[in-house]
Amino acid sequence: MIGITRAVLVAALLLGTAAQAAETVTVFGAASLKNALDDAGKAFTAQTGIAVKASYAASSALARQIEAGAPADLFASADLEWMDYLDKKTLIRAESRVNLLKNRLVVVAPKDAKESEVPFTVEGFAKALGVDGRLATGEVSSVPVGKYAKAAFETLGLWVTIQPRLAQADNVRAALALVSRGEAPLGVVYESDAKSDPGVKVVGVFPAGSHPPVVYPFAVTSEAKGNGAARFLDFLKSASAKRFFEAQGFSVIPAGQRTEIPAEPGTK
Repeated sequence: MIGITRAVLVAALLLGTAAQAAETVTVFGAASLKNALDDAGKAFTAQTGIAVKASYAASSALARQIEAGAPADLFASADLEWMDYLDKKTLIRAESRVNLLKNRLVVVAPKDAKESEVPFTVEGFAKALGVDGRLATGEVSSVPVGKYAKAAFETLGLWVTIQPRLAQADNVRAALALVSRGEAPLGVVYESDAKSDPGVKVVGVFPAGSHPPVVYPFAVTSEAKGNGAARFLDFLKSASAKRFFEAQGFSVIPAGQRTEIPAEPGTK
């Protein structure tokens, strides 16, 4: 009898281990998070046996895919608005939501460009762009990096000059690639993206007050299966994952710290 009970317990443990090993967490992450989340996902899988499968794109595209029923377990956005969008539609578990990371908005140029610094003036950008050069960034009405860029250029009084010269991409990594390949003399991306690509160099850092803070909220989706997504999010919030983010140029927001969003220019 004891032998049978022991056999049942062993079988249950084996089944539980197999189920955990078979579990996969599907992450929908902002394109700028790719390197850091890939590294964190590998470490999490090695520690838990739970696989992490990630899909990267603009936060706007990912949010709309989740709205349309795409099977995501965890959403990581590059701005607050697209997380708010899903929250209002009850498509995330609000209690799991956390503002995890911060980033900086920068101007990049190809690594062999003559300019080492581009001043935030009409003359500075005109010189760096040349006669027919374009400035690459995300689509300014939906892609977070493009929205941040538009807000910054408006605050700095450069929007009217810059708008006709834009090359608007589907996501920040696509904009980065245009500069890295030399197809655009300038781009506006995140500091973490610039750090990920040896083909570009930073030639300007936007003043912090020129645009809303670049904040990355994370949340488990309402349709997440099992507890793998919650466990992965707990891992991402831990000290063990901090090094993956900082290595890529992100700043980790301390737990409980408020991230204030300044008013849009002209609203005060």
